[in-house]
Amino acid sequence: MPICSTTSIVYSLLPDAASRCSGAEIPLARCTSATPNFTFPEHNISRSEILKSTNTSPNMAPSTLKSPHVDGVLVSYPTPQILLVTLNRPKQMNSVTHTMNWQLQQLFEWFDEQDSLRVAVVTGSGSKAFCCGSDLIEIEEARNAKLTTDDLKKSEPYLHEHPRAGFGGCSRRRGKKPILAAVNGFALGGGFEIVLNADIAIASPKAQFGLPEAQVGVYAYGGGLPRLVRAVGMQAATDIALTCRRVSAQEALQRGLIAGISKTPESVLDETLEKAKQMASISPDGTVVTRAGLREAWETGSVERAFQITHEQLYDKLIAGENCGEGLAAFREKRKPNWKPSKL
Repeated sequence: MPICSTTSIVYSLLPDAASRCSGAEIPLARCTSATPNFTFPEHNISRSEILKSTNTSPNMAPSTLKSPHVDGVLVSYPTPQILLVTLNRPKQMNSVTHTMNWQLQQLFEWFDEQDSLRVAVVTGSGSKAFCCGSDLIEIEEARNAKLTTDDLKKSEPYLHEHPRAGFGGCSRRRGKKPILAAVNGFALGGGFEIVLNADIAIASPKAQFGLPEAQVGVYAYGGGLPRLVRAVGMQAATDIALTCRRVSAQEALQRGLIAGISKTPESVLDETLEKAKQMASISPDGTVVTRAGLREAWETGSVERAFQITHEQLYDKLIAGENCGEGLAAFREKRKPNWKPSKL
């Protein structure tokens, strides 16, 4: 079977297959890079070594931050407290390679450890796609090379499995800090799975969502299926996943899959960044604990047990922390609080 381009495969799964994406990619030279020679977690570099080597002080300017390198990704800082991650492969519909999955996990682990950063936003380059899932050409090339599952596990383990945080380093991520999705176009496959695990997703009016994996002989293994069921129920989830149909932004909002729709396609990133700024302005400790409580409620069967886990693990630390005292003092003195980096 001849190998076609990633774009042609992806577009075969999209409505209006005759249309094509245009526009040049954003130069990768604009990406920040602390580890240009990426080493996979299995290859004797620990997460703590990476984080320790790039840790920053809370007052460090964004221009001096050195994030881990990610292929095909633009890293920027719209404000000193916000990390913006732009998938920068518009010609490939911002699809993600297996290498990128592992690199993105390292990036978001690094983000969690940076005192100056409080919220991250993920978006896609161009106006056509947020992310259309895995790079299917990479998968096809591995099959054409007749690499078996055992071969991949032994020689290139990163090609066989996602990292523990899932597709894009965040479709199964728990983490400490919130990640928002600015869905600027098609969010298919792993791209939809990123949205399903985002703390908040804002979509363009033109955005479409879907899980087309079964249509090409695979399945959504980035953690999206159980999250979709939790979000919309078994019947609606089955209708979406087993018909491989597209979900419009309007339907996604009605079903609670996203938090809002931007006023225009062009304003989706700006509106998502405004939401991120609101989050970044509140107590870092309050953010960590509140988010943990929400996540626990989503992932724990018992509502009461979810509360108990969060309360038992984090409440005493929250009350004893500097930010609790600062928040109460600022309220009493009718001033803006001066938050400290979270130690939770």
